[in-house]
Amino acid sequence: MTPLDALDAVTADVRDHPVTLDGTGLFTAMRHIDLLCHLTARMAADTEYQLAPNNAGLPPATTLAASAGQLGQAIAHYTQALTPLITLTAARQDTLQQKLDALGHHSSLRIHLQEAGRALAAARTAMEVQQPRATASPPAPAPQHGPTVRRRA
Repeated sequence: MTPLDALDAVTADVRDHPVTLDGTGLFTAMRHIDLLCHLTARMAADTEYQLAPNNAGLPPATTLAASAGQLGQAIAHYTQALTPLITLTAARQDTLQQKLDALGHHSSLRIHLQEAGRALAAARTAMEVQQPRATASPPAPAPQHGPTVRRRA
């Protein structure tokens, strides 16, 4: 599986299994974090592998590194979403005051999950960027210098 295919598979899984506020929401969020951590580790390893000589077939190291950075941001947002998610799933929201108190947690959770989605989209965009291929053009001529003047000490 190519790095782009792996990124697409994880993105599809995140999209197909949204984080909810029922009993499975925390499990789903932790599974998303786990998938993102594994994918980030793979991108980092592929980056290191690409830096070694004579390794073709992978995207350029800069592309892999940029995607790994975006995946790290997605992991950070999912991690920050855990606090409001745990609070919302553990706390009762029977009274009006409890529901009002939970609004901030709902907002924080929504913001972090949206930002994680944006980071995944940015990782995908970074992977799609095509690096210019080297062309077989003649080497540039060496710059010409004027006469060298030597000073006597």
